Amino acid sequence: MVDKEELIKRYNIDITKLEQEQLKLARQLELKDKIDFSLADNFGAVDVTFIKNKILCCIIVCNRNYEVIDKAYTFEKTKFPYIHGFRAYRELPAMISAFNQLNEKPDIVFIPAQGITHSKLGLASHFSLATGIPAIGVSNSAVGCEIKGADIFKEDKKVGKVLISKLKSNPLYISPGNQISIETAYNLAEKSINPPHKNPEPLHLASKYSREVKKELS
Repeated sequence: MVDKEELIKRYNIDITKLEQEQLKLARQLELKDKIDFSLADNFGAVDVTFIKNKILCCIIVCNRNYEVIDKAYTFEKTKFPYIHGFRAYRELPAMISAFNQLNEKPDIVFIPAQGITHSKLGLASHFSLATGIPAIGVSNSAVGCEIKGADIFKEDKKVGKVLISKLKSNPLYISPGNQISIETAYNLAEKSINPPHKNPEPLHLASKYSREVKKELS
């Protein structure tokens, strides 16, 4: 594994500048519902995978019945290394590229990453700020946070909720990315679970589409 400092030097990355940018963007977040999400019709989701030195980003939009009504993908060379805490700078450009290809725009997007549970600014928050679309972060971890019952806290502030979506499976950590409240983000994630799938159904559909694309590319 390449050392973090070596990566920073090799790619000529100004980490301090990126940290300042994240903190500045974080002040723009709106943690209240942009719309009445009970009336939302279209739900989006993203799946990101890496194939050698390339990034594959697939995005789908489905309706209330979880029928896919639009989809797109981007497959391009990665331009930023993996550095913990700065995932957005590696993945966001491909996500936006795929999103811009959609004809049907979603009312809300599920992102398989952190929202405001992130130490500074999670990928779900980055995506929402960049596209103007409300986003929900669905993560497999909540590093640096404290779990109290079903609630997630960061520096004594509630930032998300724990969702047990499937028995005998690890929990999901739900947090708003932007333009949605904690409770609404959790309720939408919980409501969209379609057993036996662990993840919210839009994310399951995005993952399924990603597998299809990878098969085509190979």
